[in-house]
Amino acid sequence: MISLVLILIASLFFMGIIIRTKSITSGRKGPGIFQPMKDIVRLWKKGAVYSETTSFIFQIAPSIYFASILMAVLVIPFGSYGGVISFNGDFVFFAYVLALGKFFSIIGALDTGSSFEGMGASREALYSLLAEPAFFILMGSFALFTGHTSFVDIFTSLHFGTYISYALGILATFILIMIAMIENSRMPIDDPKTHLELTMVHEVMILDNSGFDLGLILYGTHLKFAMYGALIANFFTDSFPFYISIPIFLAVQFIFAIIVGMLESFNARFRMGNNAQFIFTLTSLSLLIFFGVLLILKKII
Repeated sequence: MISLVLILIASLFFMGIIIRTKSITSGRKGPGIFQPMKDIVRLWKKGAVYSETTSFIFQIAPSIYFASILMAVLVIPFGSYGGVISFNGDFVFFAYVLALGKFFSIIGALDTGSSFEGMGASREALYSLLAEPAFFILMGSFALFTGHTSFVDIFTSLHFGTYISYALGILATFILIMIAMIENSRMPIDDPKTHLELTMVHEVMILDNSGFDLGLILYGTHLKFAMYGALIANFFTDSFPFYISIPIFLAVQFIFAIIVGMLESFNARFRMGNNAQFIFTLTSLSLLIFFGVLLILKKII
């Protein structure tokens, strides 16, 4: 329950910090930190408009997408405190409940009957498919290293003490940041502000969503970022008492948001043909973590 509350708090300011960082780096003052949440609240007060060509799938897809993210958040621990839902193999549940939400967002886009949105849905499915092995190899390696298969047991048993383990922690942090960027359709894979038809991915999928449904989808991005930030924070919070762990958690979220803002400010978007190659390199980095774990466990010489 502690992790749920902290993630909800972090989601309120996460996107605002990203936008403010991008504004400062471009020499602008920019909006307030809570302006994105104010925009979402305004959307929640509006009704949704549905095309006559859509079915009930399009209408329920945003709710299922948002519910899947909430279910994934419930699995995230906070240090030695388990999530609301915790069991052996819960990181598998975490990945596939997010996949369920992504599936409904994809078929919701296809349900509009627009070839334009179908193009974006196809790209979204491909990128998620390529990012999945990196996550499972990463968590599987830590499960092998600790001998546990649940998030809370993995993070409480994960102690860094050698140069190799520190290197693994840095690589794992980088991979989680990149997976978060891919899952939230951010630079350098996708640009949420683009309106160029040939390069739109997630943005084109939600063109027909409006009002409350659009608000759910946008807030889902906030929650996803805070959720991956919580996973990264768990690398650092277990060794400290409770009253220190909470400030560390919020500091990691703050730094994570600044890093995302800096990446989007100074990174150019990849050419569409290079996206798949870049995402697949994350799997190679995850394999480095796997071999590093084997070295630490002295399974290979």
